[in-house]
Amino acid sequence: MLTTAPKLPLSNWMLALLCAVYLLAGTIGHDPWKVEDAIHLGIAWEFATHGDWLNPRIGSEAWLGGPPLYHWCAASLGQVLSFLLPFHDGARLATALFGALLLLGLALSARALRHENDIVWPAPILAIGTLGLLVPIHDAQPAIAMIAAQSFVYAGIAMTRTRPGLGALLAAGALGIGLLAGGLQGSAALLPPFVFPLLHREWRNWKTLTACAGALLCGIALGGIWPLLLAQNVPDQLLIWWNAELGRIVGFAADEYSLKDHFQLLAWFVWPILPIAIWSIWIKRKSLAEPAMLLPLVGCALSFIEFFLLSNPKPLPSLPLIVPLVMLALPGAERLRRGAANAMDWFGIMTFTLLAGLIWLGGISMATGEPTRVAKNFYKAEPGFIGQLSIPAFIAAGFLTVAWLWILFGTPRSPWRSATRWAAGVTLMWGLIATLWLPWIDFGKTYRPVALSLDKALGNSKECVASMGIGLAQKASLRYFMGLSMQPVEKDNSCPWLLIQGASGKEQELKGMKKVWEGNRGGDKSERLRLYRRK
Repeated sequence: MLTTAPKLPLSNWMLALLCAVYLLAGTIGHDPWKVEDAIHLGIAWEFATHGDWLNPRIGSEAWLGGPPLYHWCAASLGQVLSFLLPFHDGARLATALFGALLLLGLALSARALRHENDIVWPAPILAIGTLGLLVPIHDAQPAIAMIAAQSFVYAGIAMTRTRPGLGALLAAGALGIGLLAGGLQGSAALLPPFVFPLLHREWRNWKTLTACAGALLCGIALGGIWPLLLAQNVPDQLLIWWNAELGRIVGFAADEYSLKDHFQLLAWFVWPILPIAIWSIWIKRKSLAEPAMLLPLVGCALSFIEFFLLSNPKPLPSLPLIVPLVMLALPGAERLRRGAANAMDWFGIMTFTLLAGLIWLGGISMATGEPTRVAKNFYKAEPGFIGQLSIPAFIAAGFLTVAWLWILFGTPRSPWRSATRWAAGVTLMWGLIATLWLPWIDFGKTYRPVALSLDKALGNSKECVASMGIGLAQKASLRYFMGLSMQPVEKDNSCPWLLIQGASGKEQELKGMKKVWEGNRGGDKSERLRLYRRK
């Protein structure tokens, strides 16, 4: 049965522009950042410059965090766009690409479940307004590829009732891609939709069940391509990777479990879609068996079980909550009570307008030194930073601010106005930070100055450098900026150089070694790199 969807307050091209600005702001124009950004860009750089595309690694050290589909895409983009952008900027656009696929998959899922062929934007609007998605979707982050695949799995399963062949093909491809991006840990987010056809009578027929079963088998086969190739070429590495994957899945530790931590993360991570989804369940309580409610309910139930089994809840493992919650929140978002909609609208307007003003104040103070007290706080947080006035950055920030004011005063009334304004406010806040504060953030998060200083200390003798306590992000950054490949000190004690990471003021006494260099990022007092040479 066709339904008439409420009209959105912005036109299609404006909403497309809003999503594009959200995805691209802050994605380019800065160095690899600690921690995840540097690690994944480092792996992509290894593929692009040293080959061996089956074996993800940083230098000579294998990376056991998951399959390398995201890194393949990032390495390819970095190479293709090298004529236009630095490698790290081109490679990071892989996240924007998978982010766009995530929004498209959510739109297709909503359309297939709710039969709203005249509107595609509500699900993407709710997604870009979700606070937990904001940082990962602008880093080099394989988890975005996995949840993009998750959204297409939902779309494929939703299509199998009316178009079983196309739905099965879409679900199988998405499942395979998701497994190649997220590994066994990602399967907990990708498999729940396949349970749905068994629970709904309209899907519980021979044709639909056969399509879903075929999609499940083909998707698993597609996801197994990389492990099979790895088994043929580097069998020992496959066993190490497999054990690491199993360790992540069964890594529940009861003594470290804290339910309070889970609720504290939920309080902001899935805002505002979680309360809206709860409202959807309430207003649809008599029709929860409808496909548009039952499929996301099944996904949410299994995703929350997985979430509450996490011993130490963190944002990245919690990302699979977002896709089913967005779909579950759709009916509630378009039927918010006037008081609730107005409260959300005014809260968003006041919050994001105030934040925009503070970001502008910080940006002006860093560029001009006035107000002096504000500027000193920024310079104190990142010693050595020198602010500069960037006319293009201020023009871009000005356009974002004018667009925000137009959205505040020029958008007509609509059931979707509060959600659209919220999404626009999140985009405004992130866009202003990415234009006015980006040099200051980049100065504090990049290892480029440290790497260049270390490179000068080492000179031309970088062939054998042992390492002790160096984090993976630091290894990736030093490898990327200066080509340094380190060896664990346990494997080779004959190297003339030893690089150690430790806290400031806690220097180790090493017999037979002489310290020749030490350095750290300006605002980071917790870690310091020290270089020693054998006497």
